Amino acid sequence: MSENNLVISIDAMGGDNSPRVVIEGLAIAAKKNPDIRFLLFGKEAQIRATLDNYPQLQRVCEIRNADEVVRNEDKPSSVIRNKNTSMYMAIDAVRKGEAQAVVSAGNTGALMAISKMVLKTIQKIHRPAIVSMMPHINGKYVMLDLGANTECSAINLAEFAMMGDILARCALGIARPRVALLNIGAEEMKGKEEIHKAAQMIRNSHMNIDFIGYIEPHEIPNNKADVIVADGFTGNIALKSIEGTARLVMRMIKNAVKGSFLAKIGLPFMMGVVLRIKKTMDPRLYNGAMFVGLNGLSVKSHGGTDALGFSVAVNNAASLVRQNFVATIRNEIEKIDLDELSQEAIYDLY
Repeated sequence: MSENNLVISIDAMGGDNSPRVVIEGLAIAAKKNPDIRFLLFGKEAQIRATLDNYPQLQRVCEIRNADEVVRNEDKPSSVIRNKNTSMYMAIDAVRKGEAQAVVSAGNTGALMAISKMVLKTIQKIHRPAIVSMMPHINGKYVMLDLGANTECSAINLAEFAMMGDILARCALGIARPRVALLNIGAEEMKGKEEIHKAAQMIRNSHMNIDFIGYIEPHEIPNNKADVIVADGFTGNIALKSIEGTARLVMRMIKNAVKGSFLAKIGLPFMMGVVLRIKKTMDPRLYNGAMFVGLNGLSVKSHGGTDALGFSVAVNNAASLVRQNFVATIRNEIEKIDLDELSQEAIYDLY
């Protein structure tokens, strides 16, 4: 492979319908990104059987055989040190500098654990986080943490704010993202002490973040903030609540149309609107959660996604690599001392 190309490492055996969906997704991504080359890790015979159907894609792929696979039911503790799985080998290629990012649709816990062990956390970052992009009424926002850390200190939340700010600039093209802490109320006295301390740290730091304070869950879809920061437990519940509500709304619209003769007559006139709403809510277009705070970019695709969804995850990884996302986090964190700010925040609260 040419050294001038952007190289993405792929766990070809991750996901519900691998390697077929993975290969089909790469074919879509390759058309949009002619500068990308792929390292495919997995069972070579199975990969090649599908890849042979895509002669153009074959030219930009290199297959590396991996006899073992991380299954969805595997516990991270049982696979984290197995260097013979397709997931481990794909992540290790980033550590070795053979690829600039890794994408997998496999076991989330295992991917997070292996990525953290192999790639290591960026110096001065206390904990990595899971972050994803979601739709609001006028565009997209990023939210983190989505499950990597069920409990977080003020320092963790402040670091998440910084990393989310950088991601929104790189992935969403927002020059100065509005950053908010997810809380049970907008008032200063509401919520846990860690949130109050994090707010003080962000305000007093040299992060140059447009921090707008607290945001309540019902305000998330209203384009009030571009970056939503929470601990992993709260963020994961918020994410799943949003996803469940979105599916409910779509089902209710579908059932309402089916149950009304007048609605069926008027549907052709509303088809354009319905299709726009459906596209906006399509989870495939927001596929690809990033593990941020590591010395390398690791992207998690939804295990049950189709080829389009997997291609979106690959596109997101490529876009962040082009914008030096990991290096930007590393450079920004060097400018501040959050441990010192944590002590200052404690004094400010009392």
